[in-house]
Amino acid sequence: MTATTDDERTPLLSNGLPVTPDGLDSPVSPISQKAVFKETSFGDLVWILVGLWTAVFLGALDGTIVATLLSPIGSYFNKSNQASYLGTSYLLSVAACTPLYGRLSDIIGRKGAMLLGVGLFTLGTLLCGLAPSMEFLIFARAVAGTGGGGLMTVSSITVTDLVPLRKRGQYQGVANICFGLGAGLGGPLGGWLNDAMGWRFAFLIQIPFLLLSSAVIAWKVNVPLPPAVQSLPLRDKLNRIDYLGSFTLVLTISAVLLPISLKATEDIPWSHPLVWGLLAGSIIPGSAFVWVESNWSPYPILPLRLIKERTVLAVALTNFFVSAQAFSVLYNVPMYFAAVRQASASESGLHLLPNSVALAVGSLFAGWEMRRSGKYWWLIFGSSLMSLLATILLVFWNDGTSWFELWFDIVPSGFGASSAITATLIAIIASASRDDVAVATGITYTFRTVGQVLGVSLSGATVQGVLVRQLRERITGPGSEKIIEQVRHSTSSISDLEPTLRKAALDSYAVAMRVVFIGQVVTAVFLVLSTLPIQEFPLPGSHEEQAEIERRRQERLSNRI
Repeated sequence: MTATTDDERTPLLSNGLPVTPDGLDSPVSPISQKAVFKETSFGDLVWILVGLWTAVFLGALDGTIVATLLSPIGSYFNKSNQASYLGTSYLLSVAACTPLYGRLSDIIGRKGAMLLGVGLFTLGTLLCGLAPSMEFLIFARAVAGTGGGGLMTVSSITVTDLVPLRKRGQYQGVANICFGLGAGLGGPLGGWLNDAMGWRFAFLIQIPFLLLSSAVIAWKVNVPLPPAVQSLPLRDKLNRIDYLGSFTLVLTISAVLLPISLKATEDIPWSHPLVWGLLAGSIIPGSAFVWVESNWSPYPILPLRLIKERTVLAVALTNFFVSAQAFSVLYNVPMYFAAVRQASASESGLHLLPNSVALAVGSLFAGWEMRRSGKYWWLIFGSSLMSLLATILLVFWNDGTSWFELWFDIVPSGFGASSAITATLIAIIASASRDDVAVATGITYTFRTVGQVLGVSLSGATVQGVLVRQLRERITGPGSEKIIEQVRHSTSSISDLEPTLRKAALDSYAVAMRVVFIGQVVTAVFLVLSTLPIQEFPLPGSHEEQAEIERRRQERLSNRI
């Protein structure tokens, strides 16, 4: 389970063949290894990190800014019923496009892939600020999402190229803090900008900073590709892109996530033809994707042989479950306080503050611990147990729960999630050969993003499903359906009800939230189980040591051929 080795790659479905880079006739040459591990001066590294992490910060900021602006934007266009699609369209395009950037960065380079991501995100954000209609704004959010899917992925891949693996966790911790800081500031900043200058300015103000980030990336990010790829004409590089695999993968992810998101946002029943039709229809592009990646594409966008590897699959599943659990907590804890405790919107949001602090501390702790010990398995396993502990504590929230518990029971969730995410990234990088690092990183972020979308969507659908049943059991008689619809769509309306109906509404929400919290416990149990197969690999402390480990690994692979 935790055996330490730097050469063993244990497939779940071994075919007895040596692991070699897709589409390459031989392992990475010593020249390419030397180029990849080229030392970067401290000054250049600072500039690179500023450029990369500014984009990451703005990507996170944008997400929560939009969440705050849903109501004023809906009112502006007089289409509040469509406002939820602003978040759905962005998240779906992020989830669908994230896996494309890993392989793309191996073909057009880290700089090219990052500039593409920032460029699309900038274009989408600009179009949002200029949108003449709600429909156009929804489209613009989808455009921004195609770029947003690459911001975290390519920035992470680039930092991996520049920093020794043993120190990599600390840098990832800072990157996570930038992401968390952006997400934390987006809400209040979006509200202030809307009140002071209008919602359009909340989008347009990001453009100068995104252009600055692009300029720094174009100036300073110069991570060389292997000579065999670097010397190719642009046309030949573009021919290496797995267009058919990318298309079928995007279709598959969209066909799975769209109906689940619609179920949560539009309250469409599972029996609706659109929901089950899309879910069933996802089998067709999914099967086509598997065939393309296995039999047709010389440079697969998502090599299936990697998914068969023990640590890669375990890390991917860990990221899926930890993201689903963490985002379910993030979205449902404020709802608990707003609905069950009848707290104000600001007070409900403040209850996430300890979680936000724990997220930052957990990331930094994980990076420090891996640099100190050179180990990560027990860190990942312990972090998953902390997430499980937090979900169990939430299940027991009731009228007698102390204020201390209500404020701090979610701290283990934030600490455990951020620590696990940071450590699993290092685990998958340590387990992968140099040629697979970018694609493996893309796999990690893909599972993480899909977990986020499903965690929010499924928990939202669960709340509404349980809530409707509970309300209909407790509220009956003339006008009951109108009251039920009012309570479902506005928690603030509960305080206006007569005492008997108010108690029925509060009890119904309490039951619905407890069911969701139990679902989070189940998710956290799967999270703990998914960490068990992760293997421990060495974490080199310098570029030279990292290059030597890779050289020995490639020699062993060559001897097996």
